[in-house]
Amino acid sequence: MNGAKYQEPTRYDSVYWVETERVKPNPYQPRKEFDEERLKSLAESIRQYGILQPLTVTRTEVVKSDGGIQSEYELIAGERRLRAAKLIGLREVPVVIRQGEESGKVKLELAIIENLQREDLNAIDRAKALAQLAKEFGLTHIEIGAKVGKSREFVSNSIRLLALPEPIQIAVVGKEISEGHARALLMLTDRPLERDTLFRDMVLKKTSVRMAEQLARRIATDRIRKHDKTPEMMEIEKSLTESLGTRVVIENRPQGGRLLIEFFSPEDLSNILAAFAVNQPQQNPVSEIEAPATAEVSPAADDAPPEDDLSSVSNFSV
Repeated sequence: MNGAKYQEPTRYDSVYWVETERVKPNPYQPRKEFDEERLKSLAESIRQYGILQPLTVTRTEVVKSDGGIQSEYELIAGERRLRAAKLIGLREVPVVIRQGEESGKVKLELAIIENLQREDLNAIDRAKALAQLAKEFGLTHIEIGAKVGKSREFVSNSIRLLALPEPIQIAVVGKEISEGHARALLMLTDRPLERDTLFRDMVLKKTSVRMAEQLARRIATDRIRKHDKTPEMMEIEKSLTESLGTRVVIENRPQGGRLLIEFFSPEDLSNILAAFAVNQPQQNPVSEIEAPATAEVSPAADDAPPEDDLSSVSNFSV
C-alpha cells in the first residue's frame, strides 16, 4: 500500500451524496455472512437517524455508449450500511471518495482492516481473507500481520483453520462451536475419525473450550502410548468404550496400569456405575491382565482435578 494506512472518514473529509444504486459492492469484500436480523436493526436505525458515518468509495469515469462520461463508484468500506440503506429504499447515501483507482490488493486490505477493527469477521471469513492476501498478492504472514496490526502467529493460526473440513468450518460460521473449539480440533488433523467424533460431541454436549482442549490433547497423545499396549488391551479398550458409551483409555505402566473412564455429567457417571453393577456377577474380561492396576472415572469437565486425584470407583479392581 506504499505506506498508506486505512483511516475512517472524519469531519474534515469532503462528503458527497451519490445514488445508492450507483455504488457497486467491493469485489474483495472478505465478509461473506451478513446477519439478516442485525441488518434489519441497522436499517431501522438509519431510517430514524440517517447514515452517521459515510461510506468509503473509489470513483472512476467511464464512457457511455452515447459518448458521454459517467462516474461509477466502488465500495471500499461500509458494506453493511450500503445493504441496510437498500433495505429501506434509501435513494442516496453519503460517501467519502478515495482518490485514485485502487488496486485489488488495496481494496482487499482496506476491507479486511475495517472488519478487523470492528471485529465483524467470523474466524473462517477472516482466515479466507488473510489466505487470499497471501495467495493472490504474495505477502508473507509477517507482512500481512504488519498491515492488519496482528502478530505473525495470529495470521498463521487463523489460516490453519482452513485445514479443517467444511462441516466444521460451517459450524464455526454458524456459531455452533467457537474458534477456540476449532483450534482444539486442529490437534487431531492426522486423526480424522477421532476429530469428527469429538466435533460431534462438542456440538451435542456443548463442550467448553477448555474441556475440548483437554480431550483433544489426550486423544493426540494416545498414538504415542499405543505402542505400549498389547492387542488384548486395545481390544478391551474398544469393547469397554462401546459397552459404556463413553471414552475409555487403558494406560500401561511398568508397574501395572490405569483404566480411565470419562464422563460428561452426573447422569453419565450414574449410567457408568449402573453398567458396572449389572455386570458385577459376570467374569470381568479385564481380569486376564495379570498386572495390578487401578480403575478411575475421569470427569471430563472444566474443573477436572489433576489426574492423580481423579475419583476412583470403590471396590472395583482390574
